[in-house]
Amino acid sequence: MKRNLLIIGAGGVAQVVAHKAAQNNDVLGDLHIASRTAAKCQAIIESVHSKGAMKVPGVFKAHAVDAMDSAAVARLIRDTGAQIVINVGSSFVNMTVLQACIDTGVAYMDTAIHEDPKKVCETPPWYGNYEWKRREGCKAAGVTAILGVGFDPGVVNAYARLASDEYLDRVDSIDIVDINAGSHGRWFSTNFDPEINFREFTGIVYSWQRGKWQENKMFEVGQTFDLPVVGPQKAYLTGHDEVHSLSARFPKADVRFWMGFGDHYINVFTVLKNLGLLSEKPVKTAEGLEVVPLKVVKAVLPDPASLAPDYVGKTCIGDVVRGSKDGQPAEVFIYNVADHKEAYEEVGSQGISYTAGVPPVAAAMLIANGTWDVGYMANVEDLDPKPFLHLLNHMGLPTRIKDTDGDRALNFG
Repeated sequence: MKRNLLIIGAGGVAQVVAHKAAQNNDVLGDLHIASRTAAKCQAIIESVHSKGAMKVPGVFKAHAVDAMDSAAVARLIRDTGAQIVINVGSSFVNMTVLQACIDTGVAYMDTAIHEDPKKVCETPPWYGNYEWKRREGCKAAGVTAILGVGFDPGVVNAYARLASDEYLDRVDSIDIVDINAGSHGRWFSTNFDPEINFREFTGIVYSWQRGKWQENKMFEVGQTFDLPVVGPQKAYLTGHDEVHSLSARFPKADVRFWMGFGDHYINVFTVLKNLGLLSEKPVKTAEGLEVVPLKVVKAVLPDPASLAPDYVGKTCIGDVVRGSKDGQPAEVFIYNVADHKEAYEEVGSQGISYTAGVPPVAAAMLIANGTWDVGYMANVEDLDPKPFLHLLNHMGLPTRIKDTDGDRALNFG
């Protein structure tokens, strides 16, 4: 059994991870959280204690670390005695943190694909450019590395596997739909780090269709989905991490990702892009100062963590999976609905951070008890989804299904 958890990162998702880890520290053992600024980590720990979140008395310590320095991360792992690492820092640090875990022989998890800050929208499959190149290293070291174990990617991958295992004999298409029907009251903001958020939408939109990669422009293809609780919502074909692993597991199926956007977001994004303000290439001002436009935009937008107190409304994220069952056409929608206000009241973060932060803690618990401690690199769809979804049912992210038998909760116990 593995114990003692190290969290890398101190943003909104890290806050959720910290609270949920504290609520389950009887399983996870000593807790540690590290980022470049230790004070941010200490503030998260104080928020945990203010909520009385620690299930049993135990250790929760803050640390400073440069997560881009693999040797420094490895030293911290050894110093803390951590056997499980949840990386919810910037996606720029994935490979250095992963390598530190391989070097120290401890389990690794992240919630988003690695990105090179100098490159935008690389050639697919994206996992093949970085993470999958370390598969042999993980296997040789006996290291469990679970990639993309947030909600999307993460839980939606488990939904696709569940649909294939339990509800369909053949999968023809997987459409992942991500709708945030909430409101934060700001004129404009992003729900995650603006730099990472905008990078998702400035490159080519890749989807897997008819057995090959399909290329589109952002906001080129849209459709309306009529969803439970949140109703009809317009969503657009968007490039996203899970398409790049699910297409390998389901090569004969079409795999697409759809994200909801309002007209206001699209208008502001389009203006920023057309003006060159989303560029990562430095420019010089009239005063001779060198600045990166995207970093300037990030600096003037609200900190995503600051949105939480005012956020209201719900999210609906799930998989529309079509295929056949017993020779007849079949379709299921497996999904979750989360509430922004409820998330804030429980952990002090908004619902987007909540849906991303709860799943890696569930995965850490499955590694701790041996269920998912497989000793190699895996994407979520490579693992049995039922224990994972069972834990999430009890941790605030219940799974529902809508099919010919109606709309109902799914239980896995």
